[in-house]
Amino acid sequence: MRSGAKVAIVGGVFVVVASGVGYGGYNLWNGISGGSGVGLRSGAEEKRTGPLTEDEIKRTAEEFLTAWAAGESDRAAQLTDDPVEAGPAVLNHREGAMVSKAVITPGAAVGTKVPFTVSATVTYQGRSAPWTYASELTVVRGLTTGRPLVDWSPAVVHPKLTKGTTLRTGTAKSAAVKAVDRQGVELTKEKYPSLGPVLDQLREKYGELTGGTPGVETWIESPTEGVANTTLLTLAKGKAGELRTTLDADVQAAAERAVARYGQASVVAVRPSTGEIRAVANSPAGGYNTAFLGKQAPGSTLKIVTAALLLEKGLVKADRATECPKYVMYQGRRFHNLKGFELGNVPFAKSFAESCNTAFIKKIDDVKDDAALGEEARDVFGIGLDWQTGIPSFDGSVPAETGGEAAAQYIGQGTVQMNVLNIASITATTKTGTFKQPFLVARSLDDRPFATASRGLPGPVARQLRDMMRLTATGGTGAKAMAGVGGDKGAKTGSAEVGGQSTSNSWFTGFSDDLAAAAVVQEGGHGGDAAGPVVASVLKAG
Repeated sequence: MRSGAKVAIVGGVFVVVASGVGYGGYNLWNGISGGSGVGLRSGAEEKRTGPLTEDEIKRTAEEFLTAWAAGESDRAAQLTDDPVEAGPAVLNHREGAMVSKAVITPGAAVGTKVPFTVSATVTYQGRSAPWTYASELTVVRGLTTGRPLVDWSPAVVHPKLTKGTTLRTGTAKSAAVKAVDRQGVELTKEKYPSLGPVLDQLREKYGELTGGTPGVETWIESPTEGVANTTLLTLAKGKAGELRTTLDADVQAAAERAVARYGQASVVAVRPSTGEIRAVANSPAGGYNTAFLGKQAPGSTLKIVTAALLLEKGLVKADRATECPKYVMYQGRRFHNLKGFELGNVPFAKSFAESCNTAFIKKIDDVKDDAALGEEARDVFGIGLDWQTGIPSFDGSVPAETGGEAAAQYIGQGTVQMNVLNIASITATTKTGTFKQPFLVARSLDDRPFATASRGLPGPVARQLRDMMRLTATGGTGAKAMAGVGGDKGAKTGSAEVGGQSTSNSWFTGFSDDLAAAAVVQEGGHGGDAAGPVVASVLKAG
């Protein structure tokens, strides 16, 4: 071992303290397992089978954590079911993250899972800082040997590590940023957890432009272009430059609370008159920004675009009767309404407000152009036009289809892909009649190009669309959720059936005066039941 390094095992806590940067190389294996414990078995041993015993789980976890704490990455790797991946990852905890001391404390096993706490010291160029976090490992029986082994994944080393990511400590790659909302209120990931990845991306793109300087940090380095690094620890703060965003702290707080009620949910709020994004929130918070990057069928919320197409072509009018039967057949595919309801011959506005699928499907032959819906989405609503919001985003897709797939698109199913940013923007376009590309940071900061639609909604079409959304919010499927929302309000519900799910995804979009919002709750059922209250909470905060 290195000169001056000390090793101790006290009360189940594995400790290595090195006098220099890095771990000692002391081999604790024989002291723990007696040279032939659970971790290694001789060639004469029989292959073990059956469920793992408590002793096997405890001893395997202890041996792995001991080897890790001792800096023995090769030994730790051999105690996993994937030594090739595990060895470099454990070594990188020392050499990449610059951990000079590690204290690893295992907790009581819960079945085959063993939680543990890592209390480390990170040292870089004379600066040190404590770093404590919790993780867990799972013990499994090896398929070929029967040995109890740690089921390897990068998250064992740190819960935010994924395949391809690595730990690094050094001078940060981007300047520090103090992000503020439109009124100057500071936005932090501690107060607004959903903004974690958003703030990281804003920092990477705009740090230097704001005049900030980088600090010394420990971070998770992403291998994916457009995905920001995640800061885990700050050893020395840089000078933060101020970055003003379009977000509204009050609306953001309401969005955070609203999605937190569900395991998987997202919401975005946009100002129709300008395109400014007022809130973006996801549950779970701090992970993948599904609100901006998600790609899912949006269900009947897309009927806003379909209705615009039908109105523009003169095939329907809000007050003209259309047929809403229980089901229709289109090129061999059967389409039905939720729970098989029918309305008979009613004004098209009623079919829109009650989300009658069949009323829309019956008009496809009259359109006489399978590509028309995608063109309407692009030319009027800006879908697929490479939005430059300030951070990476997916701007929606309505690909050209034929037959039954084209019919499914009319009701937001099939190959249509959207996220709540896209649907909120569609609603915002309906409110004003003109697409304004959503954005988080003013274009004047970096002179980036904004997407522009080739035309706006004709005045009569825009008025009918808004009136139909108003009817939905006051006497249709969105009335219950929107009951407490004031101002000039409108809504559209959606339930998207996704393959393999027993319950549909809940979608909802709405506007109130100069604020539009959209939300999705995974497996939330009817749009008005789950996503509706999320949107209503955000609109009321605006």
